[in-house]
Amino acid sequence: MGGVILAGSSTPPARRAAPVAVRRADYRPPAFLVRTAELTFKLDERRTEVTNRMRVTVNPECATGGGALALDGEAELTGVAVDGVAMGESEFTVADGRLTIPGVTGDAFVTVTTVVNPAANTSLMGLYSSGGALCTQCEAEGFRRITFFPDRPDVMAVFTVTITADAARWPALLSNGNLVGQSAEDGMHTVTWHDPHPKPCYLFALVAGDFAHLAGEFTTASGRRVDLRVFADKQNIKRCAFALAALKKAMAWDEKVYGREYDLDTYMIVAVDDFNMGAMENKGLNIFNTRYVLADENSATDDDFAGVESVIAHEYFHNWSGNRVTCRDWFQLSLKEGFTVFRDQQFTADHGSPGVKRIEDAGLLRTHQFREDAGPMRHPVQPDSYQEISNFYTLTVYNKGAEVARMMHGLMGAANFRRGADLYFARHDGCAVTIEQFVRTQEEAGGVDLGQFRRWYHQAGTPRVTVERSFDAAAQTLTLDLRQQPALDGQKMLHIPLRLALLGEDGAHLPLHAVDGARAVTVDGADAAEAMVELKTPRLRVVFGGLQTPPLVSILRGFSAPVILSMAETESELARRMAVDSDSFNRWDAAQRYACKVLLRKVRALQEAADAPAETLFHRAFGDALASETADADPALLGAVLSLPDEIYLGEQMACVDTEAVHRARLDLRRRLAATHADALLAAYQKLGEGGGAYRFDPVSAGRRRLRNVCLGYLALLAGDKFQQLAVAQFARAANMTDTLAALGALANSDSAARADALAAFYQKWRGEPLVVDKWLAIQAASRLPGALARVRELRDSEAFALTNPNKVYALLGTFAHRNPLHFHAADGEGYRFIADCIMELDPLNPQVAARLALAFSPWRRYDPGRQAKMQTQMRRIMAQRGLSRDSGEIIGKSLDG
Repeated sequence: MGGVILAGSSTPPARRAAPVAVRRADYRPPAFLVRTAELTFKLDERRTEVTNRMRVTVNPECATGGGALALDGEAELTGVAVDGVAMGESEFTVADGRLTIPGVTGDAFVTVTTVVNPAANTSLMGLYSSGGALCTQCEAEGFRRITFFPDRPDVMAVFTVTITADAARWPALLSNGNLVGQSAEDGMHTVTWHDPHPKPCYLFALVAGDFAHLAGEFTTASGRRVDLRVFADKQNIKRCAFALAALKKAMAWDEKVYGREYDLDTYMIVAVDDFNMGAMENKGLNIFNTRYVLADENSATDDDFAGVESVIAHEYFHNWSGNRVTCRDWFQLSLKEGFTVFRDQQFTADHGSPGVKRIEDAGLLRTHQFREDAGPMRHPVQPDSYQEISNFYTLTVYNKGAEVARMMHGLMGAANFRRGADLYFARHDGCAVTIEQFVRTQEEAGGVDLGQFRRWYHQAGTPRVTVERSFDAAAQTLTLDLRQQPALDGQKMLHIPLRLALLGEDGAHLPLHAVDGARAVTVDGADAAEAMVELKTPRLRVVFGGLQTPPLVSILRGFSAPVILSMAETESELARRMAVDSDSFNRWDAAQRYACKVLLRKVRALQEAADAPAETLFHRAFGDALASETADADPALLGAVLSLPDEIYLGEQMACVDTEAVHRARLDLRRRLAATHADALLAAYQKLGEGGGAYRFDPVSAGRRRLRNVCLGYLALLAGDKFQQLAVAQFARAANMTDTLAALGALANSDSAARADALAAFYQKWRGEPLVVDKWLAIQAASRLPGALARVRELRDSEAFALTNPNKVYALLGTFAHRNPLHFHAADGEGYRFIADCIMELDPLNPQVAARLALAFSPWRRYDPGRQAKMQTQMRRIMAQRGLSRDSGEIIGKSLDG
């Protein structure tokens, strides 16, 4: 993630986009290991002095060990010593971000001194300044911006860190491990932290600041007491209680479900304003974007609360799946990230609505990761090569990697998967390992062969599965003909788990009796109500008997595999499954499939200037779903079922994306649904608002708010004061941010006079709260109204925005480029030009964030020739920028070539 600078320079310049690939096949063990690292920091905002004393040993597992010691570094080098003897400049070389010391043949103590300038570090990698505090981000390659070190995850050392700083300016001095010493003298104070667990340097962390903290404690299953502390700016500490409670929940859950106890005396979380990612799992000292720590009902939505709980858990779970057992090299990134995402998804499902959580995770994958899989940045879960590793912190590595872990869990069963995880942690504790070693422990524990299954890690793209059905009334059999089609030519057949149930007209499960193809079918439970079908071959024929009438086929239940499923269903079948399917994901999926059929018909009608069908059956199905709202129903699930596919997903179903027609079709259908069901929507809206009481974040309360705001979103599309005033009244009276923001979102997409007043009032109230202002920026950046780009330009130049803060960039520019296809892809190309200008300005400051913004151009080939040409023009303009970073250069270069 870091940049390349020359030794002797204190400020990292932008890197050139030299297309030099790092290849997985070229991995070699390190020639040297670092057993211990003693780091001493004398902190200053503009000139921090760093002394790094390493005990270096020759790696006995490396055939070429010994000789020249190579250390990665991009900081200003001020001194080198070996075994206490200072070296002259002629005795070592520094070139291309590497310090080479010849003649190291055995154990040696190597000392390197450097100087860094945190205030000038706008990349937010290495040691940098954020709101007066100093903090670090070292994954993947940020440690080399602090000192010289073998900056690779398979070099693991025991770290001892001593920090000296101004006691008044930075009273809190934090690092990894346990606090083992502290002193004060003449206005300065010094602390020493020791982490007894060997770790790679990407897990190093340091924070210095004037924080308040919230304290708690947790007693582990073995009776150890752990001190918990959440640090934040003093004005924000009141919003940290939820994060602390979430941490305790995560610790208890990991002990119960995976048997993992925490292993240090202290666990700390620090919230900072400027952070490229969501959070970082540094051993014992997690550094978080404030977005994933601060939460109360006044300033955070239900989605924010869920995000805080999920990310807190994710980073804690990394203590074992990522820290105690880490990855050998960055090609194994999904070893820690995919597995840990799966674990945090399990955690969230166990503490909320499992069905809705599965819908959210599958929806993210289908809308965004499938798009990544189909574009020029396509790569396997385990990539074969990269130019800039920060560009591979992707949905494929994280979320598709989680799906691969989930498939293993489904194939092996929870008990066997747990035994495999136990074996993995026991065998590899303290080691840097590979994905292959993880899979092997699962095989051993479960007594299964995952040979073919491994291809999920190595093959890029999204496979397709087609299902053909035939019912024989005389034989009372249903035949399913399943076929798989790999994503790319030349790829091999995958091992695809497909969960299946057969349903009656009322949704009741029918017993599953496989009379042909039974070897590929594993039936669950004594009632034989659900089965796992394992598709390993190009074609599989399965026949189920004992069926008196044609059943509803509910396949890919729980989104059991990340595939594109095609099965011809009548619209009446889709409507029926939309009403009665017992699997939450498949009920939602039936609604999405049906809505896609309707919307794509409307798109074609618009393109051909023809009349669209009335879609009476779909309107009836929508009304029936709305009428199913009862005290026993999951309101969040119903809210998901009633929500139409978004415009990005709809565009992905077209050979050539027509953003204007997609937008018009979807808006028209929403308005027609609202008009047809106005009375029922209004009744549900009013009923769900009764007896609200004090805000609570729990599955039922959050689900009621979600469904109520879905109803509001439809009603606000209707003309007339009766409906327009609903959003105005909710905005004025809402007692929590979830309802406030839903009302503001409805008003921001209306051309009513109340729109400007609401936006102004919201900003005036919250202008001092950066995270809330981010929501205000995002709502306007996503607006469908004319003039959206002009408004984004105004906001870009306003006091509410700062190009140096990633949250602001993601909220305004990221939302416009990635979440507003209507205006970003406007036919005049001005959206493209604007975002290109922003990328070119941002890239020298923060290449990582600029590269993420540049991904908006990747799917350019999916659009009409005119838009393609305009996007190409802007990408070539970016590529021509002098000093373009490797981060942005890789994204744009591959997009142009893809």
